[in-house]
Amino acid sequence: MSLDRVRAIADAVLYEGYLLYPYRASARKNQSRWQFGVLGPPGAPFAEPPSMAMQCLLQGDNPTVRVHVRFLQLQTRTVEQRSPDGSYEPVPALPVGGEALISWDEAVEHEITLPPTRLPRTVDESISVFGGEDIELVEDQGQIVRQRWPLSARIHLSATQDDGYWRLSVGVENTAAGPPPDKDTAMRTSFIGAHVLIEARDGAFVSLLEPPAAAAAAAGRCHQDRCWPVLAGEPGRTDVVLGAPIILYDYPQIAEQSHGDLFDGTEIDEILTLRVMTMTEEEKAEARATDPRAKAIIDRCDNLSPAELQQLHGVMRDPFFDDFFNGDADPETDSVQINGVRVTKGSIVRVHPSRRADAQDLFFAGQLARVTAVMSDVDGATHVALVLVDDPAADLHDWYGRYFYFAPDELEPIRQEETAP
Repeated sequence: MSLDRVRAIADAVLYEGYLLYPYRASARKNQSRWQFGVLGPPGAPFAEPPSMAMQCLLQGDNPTVRVHVRFLQLQTRTVEQRSPDGSYEPVPALPVGGEALISWDEAVEHEITLPPTRLPRTVDESISVFGGEDIELVEDQGQIVRQRWPLSARIHLSATQDDGYWRLSVGVENTAAGPPPDKDTAMRTSFIGAHVLIEARDGAFVSLLEPPAAAAAAAGRCHQDRCWPVLAGEPGRTDVVLGAPIILYDYPQIAEQSHGDLFDGTEIDEILTLRVMTMTEEEKAEARATDPRAKAIIDRCDNLSPAELQQLHGVMRDPFFDDFFNGDADPETDSVQINGVRVTKGSIVRVHPSRRADAQDLFFAGQLARVTAVMSDVDGATHVALVLVDDPAADLHDWYGRYFYFAPDELEPIRQEETAP
């Protein structure tokens, strides 16, 4: 399959935190930048750990896998002003043609692809990225010096049989010589936003979030270290896994209403866009001078039409409950049988999140909740909408219709006499 669809979400991981609103170099948050998936040089107490590793399940007799390692390499951009004697001196900013050029830390994208590997062959391969320096003359006023430092790492790949599945292990380890003397030097030899894409041929990956019953035990034996694998690409396909430094769900997607990157894959586009539109012209000029990607954000927000801005406000949809609008169901009165008990709106249940729950749902384990609706989706699955009994804002969530959704097998009915007032 083409990896273009997968790379769209992988790029959001790659640049998560790269540059945050207000997108200006003078903003404190952008002077101390922090990203996910940083593999620091070994032995640096002030740097991120040097490695990440993941395990996933693959079924097939002798599948072939191909591993892509993607990351950013730090690149310093130093603006230098030309002196009368012809020498150049670093300056924070250089006015050119009514605009300012400023010094800044940029990044260079890299993707290294290993040759296809037929399991159970083991791979232990070194990779490297060259450093370098580029100089761009700016008329007769100065120059821009871009400098990069070499990177080196090892990629490990192995596979073992587990309950009829292949347990595939992939790890990436920074092998820079060290330890570095300070944090700035450490970042220059770090892999930033590191993540992996794994393609399978003659085999199929198994979801670790919702594994089939036969694979549940083997899935539970998979271990992750700063890297979490999810199925990626077109929903339903099983030939690509994304190993990301953040926890995602299977088949993550960029919202179709988004008009472009904002360097935070979990943000609300409308809020950030409106905040960009409130910036002064001086602030926008500084943002444009900070980074080409920031310039693209400012220009895009400035040029949004009223219709495009309205689209960011949200799309009226009912992801589960098409039959409700056809009059075939009523969440107010519908019910579901759980452990022989009829559960409907107003019932009290205890929450027991399953393996497929996301990180937030796991905090609700063991808590009591009040059912606000029982609904069925277009595939016939049942979903129970809840608010937490002990949540002080429960009534407010109920009024706004902001519910938590669980499957019936994640809930335990509680009889009225067992609950406190």
